[in-house]
Amino acid sequence: MIRIRFHGRGGQGMKTASRVVGTAALIDGFVAQDSPIYGAERRGAPMAAYTRISKETILERGVIPIPDMVVVADDTLIDDPMVRPLAGLLPGGALVIATATPADEVHRRTGHPGMIVARDFLSLALEHVGSASGVSAPLAATACALLGLSVESTMKALREELAAIGLDRTAVEANLRLAELVRASVTPIELPAAAPRPTPLPIADVSYVPPEVGAPTVTAGPNTPLRRTGNWRVFRPVIDLDKCTRCWICFVWCPEGAIELDHEDNPHVDYDVCKGCLICVEECPTGAITKVRELHRWEPVEPGGLPAVSGGTKR
Repeated sequence: MIRIRFHGRGGQGMKTASRVVGTAALIDGFVAQDSPIYGAERRGAPMAAYTRISKETILERGVIPIPDMVVVADDTLIDDPMVRPLAGLLPGGALVIATATPADEVHRRTGHPGMIVARDFLSLALEHVGSASGVSAPLAATACALLGLSVESTMKALREELAAIGLDRTAVEANLRLAELVRASVTPIELPAAAPRPTPLPIADVSYVPPEVGAPTVTAGPNTPLRRTGNWRVFRPVIDLDKCTRCWICFVWCPEGAIELDHEDNPHVDYDVCKGCLICVEECPTGAITKVRELHRWEPVEPGGLPAVSGGTKR
């Protein structure tokens, strides 16, 4: 059995990518299973999806703690201690990551000894599809190619899954052209035939405990200040105060309260909180706010996927 784990942020299409790989495997005659796991559906929030492919009946369910392949749609997730996308990845497994950082540098920074496919899928998506969510098609196509799934099944799966999420014909065709372009440069690999898996836990008798003990986070106070959302961004808003008329529209519209006013009523962005929704860019009447792509600065990561330095990158 081959186990693939997908990591991305809400809106980047990793649920769709996992379904594409699963559907392509089904078309090629394999048994497949795919399932996403996420909390509240917030654009930019970290999420994960899982795909299993086998020639026999799949009896496993749930998360994949030890994957053969990891697909990462946003390299800022690498340093997030709450996500740990490389955790459990087999030494001989493959890492597919959307990043502008060269593969040898990704290898040095992450310490992953196996195959690494590092490519600036975001720039390709913006160029060919015109949307950051376009990273899902080339990432899915790359995973399918590495797994040796056929071109025909990959393209058919992409067409079906992209149409299923409501993309119009023009958008579907743009995604397919990008997927074909990327897939042509990928060579199938041999993943480990057998890998150590965690021993299943015995069935336990779970008794009732009060909420404050069994689910303390339910009764705890708000934790937004503890969970900075600044590393959710693909683009950041930048305010040109020379063009700003102090109309306060950005301040009013910001859903995260990430824009503050100083003593002269000038707006300023708190990048520790700003998740990059870019509503302020859309609503600014003078064009004083522009979007700038985030450039990720890597933190060293120890083998096993744990960041060597606690916490995310300060922007």
